[in-house]
Amino acid sequence: MAGGLAHEIKNPLSTIGLNVELLEEAIDELEVPEDRRQPLNRRFQTLAREVDRLRGILSDFLDYAGGLHLRPVRQDVNVIVDELIDFFAPQAAQSGIRVRPMLAPTKLEAAFDAQHVKQALLNLMLNAVQAMAGSHGDLIIRTESVTEPDGTQAVAIHVTDTGPGMDAAVRENIFRPYFTTKSGGSGLGMPTARRLIEAHGGRIDIFSEPGKGTDVCVILPCTPIDEEGSEPNATQTP
Repeated sequence: MAGGLAHEIKNPLSTIGLNVELLEEAIDELEVPEDRRQPLNRRFQTLAREVDRLRGILSDFLDYAGGLHLRPVRQDVNVIVDELIDFFAPQAAQSGIRVRPMLAPTKLEAAFDAQHVKQALLNLMLNAVQAMAGSHGDLIIRTESVTEPDGTQAVAIHVTDTGPGMDAAVRENIFRPYFTTKSGGSGLGMPTARRLIEAHGGRIDIFSEPGKGTDVCVILPCTPIDEEGSEPNATQTP
């Protein structure tokens, strides 16, 4: 029901945004003194920013609350991570952040839905860059093979920043929906990332201390292919 309500809000919100743009164009065509035109333009620009902000909040909510349709395929984690780094590095550079890949030299195979895992990792990388706002830090993306306590094999993807780190209170709440320490943040990026990874049978571990940066570690199980070599069946989670 909440997802349906969000869709119902999102559609007219887009219409409002379009009409704001049309009104801005109409104001520019009016023959009025500039000292009267500028205040009107500023008001409409403020309205347009608020529409965009609300649209972003709704999109984040729909990502968090919507149903997941996983189509896991056995593939090399390094390939997916390398593609994401190539996509994200220019955006990080605009914030003065250098992305440093440290990928395992051998294949790291697991069965996962690349689209959903990329979305989860992108949320984590955006969060890391925002944590380093105002600095010229490093964002380190590292992959490795790990052995779980029960002896099973898994792939670890580390998203490590050189930002201010987190205290215990922030670590305890970081996955709580709508909890955020950033101005203008939706508070759904981290919960959405965890939901996507847990849907794969994985988890996200966080290691952080104030003044020492943060290491967010994504663990994906190395789900084996069955005897016939087929991929795991697509799954759906509510």
